[in-house]
Amino acid sequence: MKELDNTKIIAIDHGYGNIKTANTITPTGITAYETEPIFSGNILEYNGLYYRVGEGHKEFIADKAMDEDYYLLTLMAVARELNICGIRTANVHLAAGLPLTWIRKQREEFRSYLLRNPDVEYRFNGKEYHIHFVGCSLYPQGYPAIVSRLGDFKGTNLLADIGNGTMNILYINNKKAVESRCWTEKFGVNQCMIAARNAILDSFGVKIEDATVEQVLRFGTADIGKPYLDCITAVAKAYVSDIFATLRRYEYNPDLMRLFVVASSISLVPPLAAGLVHYAAPPLPTEQALWGPLMGGGGCLVRNFGSYDKARVTIVDDICATAKGYEYLAYASLRRKEQP
Repeated sequence: MKELDNTKIIAIDHGYGNIKTANTITPTGITAYETEPIFSGNILEYNGLYYRVGEGHKEFIADKAMDEDYYLLTLMAVARELNICGIRTANVHLAAGLPLTWIRKQREEFRSYLLRNPDVEYRFNGKEYHIHFVGCSLYPQGYPAIVSRLGDFKGTNLLADIGNGTMNILYINNKKAVESRCWTEKFGVNQCMIAARNAILDSFGVKIEDATVEQVLRFGTADIGKPYLDCITAVAKAYVSDIFATLRRYEYNPDLMRLFVVASSISLVPPLAAGLVHYAAPPLPTEQALWGPLMGGGGCLVRNFGSYDKARVTIVDDICATAKGYEYLAYASLRRKEQP
């Protein structure tokens, strides 16, 4: 979290599967209660209602300003980011994003949606927060995740940002984004999840837990019978094959360009790697738990089930990379405005 003139810059990647800040990740599921929930953990109190955050995922909607959920999730994300530093009162400048080809039409509506209340008081996990929103910077999804490593983008490159609900595609030539060559496809990781669950039901007549499917997609295996594992694996391979088929429709040629995969969705299974981010997944005995760096579900799928030239495909394996990019761009922009 960066600070400028006593203002905290808090970046939020409003995914369909997870809300990410530079340091936290929380599933987008949110449930309202009129009275205090029985079990504690990830409880937002706002305007006289209680909201449990983090159970399940939010359904795909093309316009994120259509309901209250993403506003409530924004309040939660701000609280989680501030809590890392023990801060309860702050001036906040938000940095967020929208899908590549939707941002032109939705930018101002989404900015107004996020800044609807300049001053907000609420509680999260029993702690009171007093927030004054001073502004909001909005950016196209995907590109901010790689902006700090543009030095690697020599010649022609294709960026594929695979989220839970959408896939954003962008050409970057000689380190510059080509605005006329960007697309948004409704082809997210959740479609692979649904296909895998349906395949198990159709083949074996049983329902399978999402957490089990997610474990297979993340690690390539799970503690289940071989027929079930083979079924999910076949679905995952078909999904990844469709990813590359979609990219080829937009003239992807691995011999002529490099591919960068940014994965902004994630399964709920804790990864086994070094480094730290704060990840909230129910149930938790405390507000936060520490896990390793989290690779997005799309990146895991490509890595585990794809057939590609690893020398010419780079998987950006930090699910918070887009939020960190938002923060970087907003801080740089605000600093430039301050200079005489």
